[in-house]
Amino acid sequence: MGILQGIRILDFTWALAGPYATRLLADFGAEVIKVQSPLMTAEDDAFARGYYNTWNRNKLSITLNLNKPEGIFLVKKLVAISDVVIENFSPRVMANWGLDYVNLKKLKSDIIMVSLSVMGQKSNYSGYGPTVHALSGLTRLTAFPGQPPLGPGFSYADHVAGLYASMKLLEALEQRRQIGRGQHIDISEVDIMKQMLPNEKLRPAGNDSPPTPHNVYPCQDGCRCAIAVFTEEEWGGLKKAIDNPSWKDDKKFDTLSSRLKHRDELDKLITDWTQQHTAQAVMSLLQKNGVAAGVVQDAVDLAFDPQLKARGFLIKSSKTPLIDAVPIKMSATKPEYKIAAPSPGQDNDYVYGKLLGRSKKELKLHKENQVI
Repeated sequence: MGILQGIRILDFTWALAGPYATRLLADFGAEVIKVQSPLMTAEDDAFARGYYNTWNRNKLSITLNLNKPEGIFLVKKLVAISDVVIENFSPRVMANWGLDYVNLKKLKSDIIMVSLSVMGQKSNYSGYGPTVHALSGLTRLTAFPGQPPLGPGFSYADHVAGLYASMKLLEALEQRRQIGRGQHIDISEVDIMKQMLPNEKLRPAGNDSPPTPHNVYPCQDGCRCAIAVFTEEEWGGLKKAIDNPSWKDDKKFDTLSSRLKHRDELDKLITDWTQQHTAQAVMSLLQKNGVAAGVVQDAVDLAFDPQLKARGFLIKSSKTPLIDAVPIKMSATKPEYKIAAPSPGQDNDYVYGKLLGRSKKELKLHKENQVI
């Protein structure tokens, strides 16, 4: 039995940030009802299906056409029996349907609403994770000096925002339990990402900053190994792993400051060594000598990584494909992985019939009118 059993969440989210937040809550027992359009065509693209399956396990799905008055009527009925409404549309969308917080709390006085957007509800900005990276300054920082910005290779901001939203929602639920009052949580992903950036002077540095050596080095097998030397003790460990190379006593590499000054030359010498070994061998040799090192892994490598396996990072069952587990481990509160991502509308009968008491005749009429 999940710790959040009895909490009902009406989920209007899509893409990544919102679905990740509601997936976390569903994993701990919340009843998450995902609202989807009945007009969506079946998506045959394997990547799109995999993406949808990843972020929507443990959820229920209903189809509902919010461009029809009957659809708005039904969703208001659902709000009245829910604890939470969460959405990550552009700021104008929910208000255009008459489903902004001012109207929702008229339907249920203690309702909690969570809104995720690029820059909050008072802004007209819209976009995806890379938009947030750019506006927050993260994209500029992920560059090599003198080179164009690169940005992270995935929607880092969406993952952070999803975690943040789930935590703030739990806080709001606890406050409601204590004082009986709901609230509107207005989340700006740009503001969240700004808080995640370092406090020192912000400038693109690539790997040109301590520790040193600090880089990703090519290896014999075509793979790469990331290496970072933080202390003089670790510097000694690296030289020992390389089997005391001819340059080990070179004055140019005596101190951190001198190694930074001659970084390019040092990187070339280390590359000469790494290219004689596989990435796995380089990692093992360095780790045995107390140096932080790790193979740069692709998706297949991650699926079989022994560290992730030991941590239970990936799960697989008859109900779900190989998929990432909840990253939060609690000794007394276990997540559950009961059901795979739902097909659109698979729970219409339960939600509209059992929860709202609509008759089979009414449901048939709604389907004919493309309401559900």
